Amino acid sequence: MLGAARRQLGSGPMLGQLLRRLRPAAAASTEAARGYSSAAKEITVRDALNSALDEEMSADPSVFLMGEEVGEYQGAYKITKGLLDKYGPDRVLDTPITEAGFTGIGVGAAYQGLRPVIEFMTFNFSMQAIDHIINSAAKSNYMSAGQINVPIVFRGPNGAAAGVGAQHSQCYAAWFAHVPGLKVLAPYSSEDARGLLKAAIRDPDPVVFLENELLYGESFPVSDEVLDSSFALPIGKAKIEREGKDVTITAFSKMVGYALQAAEILSKEGISAEVINLRSIRPLDRAAINASVRKTNRLVTLEEGFPQHGVGAEICMSVVEESFEYLDAPIERIAGADVPMPYAANLERLAVPQIEDIVRAARRACYRALPMTATA
Repeated sequence: MLGAARRQLGSGPMLGQLLRRLRPAAAASTEAARGYSSAAKEITVRDALNSALDEEMSADPSVFLMGEEVGEYQGAYKITKGLLDKYGPDRVLDTPITEAGFTGIGVGAAYQGLRPVIEFMTFNFSMQAIDHIINSAAKSNYMSAGQINVPIVFRGPNGAAAGVGAQHSQCYAAWFAHVPGLKVLAPYSSEDARGLLKAAIRDPDPVVFLENELLYGESFPVSDEVLDSSFALPIGKAKIEREGKDVTITAFSKMVGYALQAAEILSKEGISAEVINLRSIRPLDRAAINASVRKTNRLVTLEEGFPQHGVGAEICMSVVEESFEYLDAPIERIAGADVPMPYAANLERLAVPQIEDIVRAARRACYRALPMTATA
């Protein structure tokens, strides 16, 4: 439905208004423990991304933006608000609805030393351009024996939104993380969004930057350090959002918030959960994950995507390979249902992980509940 409307209406305010109606804003979630210190103020994820783009464009004239509605309409999600007026149409380029076309142009520009930031209205539409992302961007440095760098960022909302059906609700973290030559980042908080996007733009290699539509309007505390124009986060490093000693929970993007809420519930039952915000899907911070498991002796992996060949599957295997002898319980893996996303709201909720799923899995890992096989 959304794809058909998009093709008929083209790019512009009319489409944007339709998208707003079809994608209702999610209520801000209550997250009790985020693990921040010396926070001076709160900013939304939307503003964090916007400020990162603004500062990097100001600092480096080779950075430019390209995509559908990024200019005159200020961005489908207002991530690029104000940037056309500040930097002009030569650096903020509205495109036709031709993902393959403008992605190919962006990759070619990166070959010549520019630093394009390509926005997909949703990463579901990146499938139109996957040949350029994989064959043109990811492989060129290797195929040219290091003579061609491709400093390009592909960014936009990823994963399930709300009521947009199967063709607009997929998580592409595992898809792109499968490919050597790509770096894949997935921010959760405003600090993540700002620091990781700056790092992605400065990086010499192609970066897939997976945001979450339902997080754009959420506010998070940030420190003065995060607000400094020189701030950037290292790619490939996870963050321990909450320390614990009984069970490790790994998550990324929107699921980090769910994991933190689950950890708060578990704490009232005497279970101390350590929550790891992966931040980087490729490279994956295997050292941080294994260090945590060696401390807690239990692992729950959490993701929105499909279970088969997923991010959680890779994490499970990493722990089995490096820390198997430290495990005191079978690993628990939580993922989206292995079905195309339903449109009906009640079925959609059943198809994506919920807080109670995490709580139950952690209880099982800590032997506070019967195994699933025993209760079936």
